[in-house]
Amino acid sequence: MAQHPDGESQQPVAPAGAATPPLPPPRPGLSYAAPAPIVVIPPAPRSVRLARTFWLLSFVAGLAVVVGSFLTRDSHLERLRTVVDQMSPGGGPDAVTTSAAIVFWGSLGALLLVMLFEAAALAIFAARRGWSRWLLIPLLAGQVVVMVVAAAFLVPDGDAGSYVVMLWGAQLLLAFFGLVAVFVPSAGRWLTARIQSAQVRPARTRQ
Repeated sequence: MAQHPDGESQQPVAPAGAATPPLPPPRPGLSYAAPAPIVVIPPAPRSVRLARTFWLLSFVAGLAVVVGSFLTRDSHLERLRTVVDQMSPGGGPDAVTTSAAIVFWGSLGALLLVMLFEAAALAIFAARRGWSRWLLIPLLAGQVVVMVVAAAFLVPDGDAGSYVVMLWGAQLLLAFFGLVAVFVPSAGRWLTARIQSAQVRPARTRQ
């Protein structure tokens, strides 16, 4: 390092045109805000897992009827033409064909719509919304009504009809078991734990 004649050190001078080093970034200011609380989500109890399994198996049984009816739709429509003609004799062939198609596709659509609503309610329950389990009660009752009405149009004669009845019976039985499972005390405590954690969260944020 160069020195002045009087003994003082001389700081080096950057040559002309050289790039100056960038300034360090400013230090962040002190934050007095409390960190966000960590909410521990308890695992789903066995009753909730059983409820999901029962409902999913119920959907599988119901979809098996819908898919089987769709694959054999030609025989169903032919049979329904006879049923419609007996219920309202004197109608033209086009009117009978149209009515048979309406009752067939309407029955399938009603069954699918009820299962879709049940699946939506089950998804809401999985998100730990307790009111959704009460919604499953009228949905299951509505499913029974739809099955009774659709039985006149989707249950054929012979062994095929017995398979449809067996699948529908299994669907209702599994759905009933799933409905009971969401109302057991362990499922209720699982839902209550969510409510308590939601109440603790704003209290910690205010501190």
